[in-house]
Amino acid sequence: MLNLFASLTKKTEMPAPGDALPGRQTPIDTVDTHFVNGQPLQGPYPNGYKVLDVGLGCFWGAEKAFWSLPGVHVTAVGYAAGSTPNPTYEEVCSGRTGHNEVVRIVYDPARTSLETLLKAFWEAHDPTQGMRQGNDVGTQYRSGIYLADERDIATAEASKRTYQDALTAAGRGTITTEIRKAGPFYFAEGYHQQYLAKNPNGYCGLGGTGVSCPVGAGVEA
Repeated sequence: MLNLFASLTKKTEMPAPGDALPGRQTPIDTVDTHFVNGQPLQGPYPNGYKVLDVGLGCFWGAEKAFWSLPGVHVTAVGYAAGSTPNPTYEEVCSGRTGHNEVVRIVYDPARTSLETLLKAFWEAHDPTQGMRQGNDVGTQYRSGIYLADERDIATAEASKRTYQDALTAAGRGTITTEIRKAGPFYFAEGYHQQYLAKNPNGYCGLGGTGVSCPVGAGVEA
C-alpha cells in the first residue's frame, strides 16, 4: 500500500526542470492530415485563424468534444506545458516530463469565439479535480488552458471566474485549472490523433459536472 501511495504521489507532482527526462531534438512521428475532416494537421493554417490549447483529461475523448464544433478548422492532440522536448506518450505517462495531454484547437474567430470554445471546455470535464480526471491520475490529466495572446488569457481568466460562480452556486468545489502563456506544443503520435473516430468504442474517461457555463453566446466583438 505504501509503494502504491508513493507511486501515485510521484505521478501527481510536477518534476523540477532539472529532474525531467531529456527527450530528443527531433519531433516524433505523427500524421499529416485530420482523420475526420482531411485538413492539414500541422498547418499551414489560414491567415487570421487562432489557436487554443486545452487539457481536460485523456486527450482521446477531449479531442472529440471539439472537432465538430462550428468554426473549428482542425484539431490535434499533443503535449504541452512541460519540460521535456519532443516527448513520447510513454514518457509523458511516466510523470517525468511535466507535460499535459492537450487538444490543439485551430478556429476561425469570424465564425466562433474563444468564449464559446471555453464554454465547451468547462462543460466537458470536471475542472476541480487537480492532477486527475475521474479515474485517470497523473500530471498529464490536469485541467489547463494555454494561449499565446495576453488578451485571450484575460478572457480565459474571466470565464474561469464566471464558471466558478456557477459551480459554487451548485455546491461544487474550487476550480484547479491552470491558465498559462502557451509554450511549445508537441504533436502526439499518429495513432492518438482523432483516436475515437478510428476506434468508436475506445476509452473515454471524460465526465462533466452537469453545471452549465453561462458564457459564450456568440462571436466576440
